[in-house]
Amino acid sequence: MRIDLNQIADLNKNQSTFEVELELLRKKYSKKNISINSIIEKLIEFQVAIPSWALGAGGTRFGRFSYGGEPASLEQKLDDIGVLHALTKSAGAVSLHIPWDIPKDVQALKEVAQNHGIVFDAMNSNTFQDQPNANESYKFGSLNSVHEASRNYAIEHNLEVIKLGEQLGSKSLTVWLADGASFPGQLNFQTALKNTESSLKNIYEGMPNDWKLFIEYKPYEPNFYSTTIQDWGTSFMLANACGERAYTLVDLGHHLPNTNIEQIVATLMLRGKLGGFHFNDSKYGDDDLTVGSIKPYSLFLIFNELVYGMENNSKNPYPAWMIDASHNIKDPLEDLLQSLDAILLAYAQALLVDQKALREAQAESDVVACQEILQDAYRTDVRPLLMAARSRSGAAVNPLQVYRDLKVRDALIKERGMNNRATGL
Repeated sequence: MRIDLNQIADLNKNQSTFEVELELLRKKYSKKNISINSIIEKLIEFQVAIPSWALGAGGTRFGRFSYGGEPASLEQKLDDIGVLHALTKSAGAVSLHIPWDIPKDVQALKEVAQNHGIVFDAMNSNTFQDQPNANESYKFGSLNSVHEASRNYAIEHNLEVIKLGEQLGSKSLTVWLADGASFPGQLNFQTALKNTESSLKNIYEGMPNDWKLFIEYKPYEPNFYSTTIQDWGTSFMLANACGERAYTLVDLGHHLPNTNIEQIVATLMLRGKLGGFHFNDSKYGDDDLTVGSIKPYSLFLIFNELVYGMENNSKNPYPAWMIDASHNIKDPLEDLLQSLDAILLAYAQALLVDQKALREAQAESDVVACQEILQDAYRTDVRPLLMAARSRSGAAVNPLQVYRDLKVRDALIKERGMNNRATGL
């Protein structure tokens, strides 16, 4: 299915009231020497990758509830991302997970992506599941395994993912490991860490010179006693051991409750080692909920550090952005539209922070003023900025409403049927 851009233009005609609110914002922030036009341009440029596993219905250990019309092929997944991108002009990239989504015809897939204005972002390897007819098992670890054959098998898989990514035009590899121990004494911690470092170095050496390696971390799950790459410090250490093109990847859900994620972001950017960022939200743990649905103020504070880092830490590369959420009871495309909206809202709020006034208040240790400056930006209704950015880029001013007005899910069900099941998860 493809969205007719003329339909978007027609529906946008009824969404022009934001211009009045936009002018009020322009007057308010011109006094602070903050350019509203500059913020709108940054919002237009901001692109978030959609993972190939996010287009189908999610699930839990207890059940999975489909909405019908799921994409049963990788090409159909790109079509769905094309819908998101047409509606928002902010979803112009896809992040593939291998072997869940191996292209049958690379050139044909590239043409589908190009027709939708989509590029291939980071490739994701999978060494946390044994695949059918696998020669080795990851039951007791992959890159950290005490079994050399399992380690080599996992290394080779990552190198194959890199080769496929080269064909698609990707420039980075994300490695997330489930490696760890479920019980005390199961692993020697130092041996597991040394094996992981050695394995990652082998993968790093097999990358093209213009590629980046993103090393993800997670405090627990699926091993609930220990995880080998359990925090940002371990990831940072491993990235440094690999080389200058290896970076830490921060996933919002991969932290223990109440972790100060914005401080982690600031530290990594100061050292030039924040490579990628995965968006989601959580209440209890790695819940993979819709971005901004639980802790929107935390998301704003994180973006405040991201914005500062992008402007002041020239040694840090521009981060690779991706949504990494699950859609247990929502239409996946609607959930992704909500997440894209929340990401851009937090970004716009952070861009409104009066950084000059904030630095002056910090220099004077005026704690009250510091809080007021941040919360003034956070409490500002920035939806007119998003609407203006979408209007100028040819996107839907209200993407979710247009999605429903055009009855996209009904059209997908009519096209694909109720029983299609997405590949991957």
